[in-house]
Amino acid sequence: MEIDETDRAILLALQADATQSAAMLARRLELSQPAVWRRVKRLKDAGVIAGQALELDLARLGFGVTVFLGVKLATKGRVSLDDFERAVSAIPEVQAVHHVLGLYDYRLRVVARDIADFERVLRRRVMTLPGIGNVEANVLLSEERRPGPI
Repeated sequence: MEIDETDRAILLALQADATQSAAMLARRLELSQPAVWRRVKRLKDAGVIAGQALELDLARLGFGVTVFLGVKLATKGRVSLDDFERAVSAIPEVQAVHHVLGLYDYRLRVVARDIADFERVLRRRVMTLPGIGNVEANVLLSEERRPGPI
């Protein structure tokens, strides 16, 4: 799909605030509302815009700690991967599961109320996962969010 500068401007604006209406985007980008609506529809139909997500402030919800876990499985094989992925998906504190290439097999993003709560999640949930081997934890100190490349 061909994406021009106007499409890029629409995508950047929607990345910043996906709740903007076509009328708001049109005013901001100095285009007509129907033209913006057609472009957004074309981007959605092509799968460039894959959906909208609600971003929650985890700290205000009581989750003050985010930890990235590097997980190396003790055994590898299709069954081990499937079992691990199925089991880790059932842990609500695990916000993201990335199957990666490198030192670890998976990178997990885990949220917890505090360090003691994280220790509980680690001991009772993560370390009991099928095929679990080595685990390395990195606590998030700060995060800067940037729009993706367009």
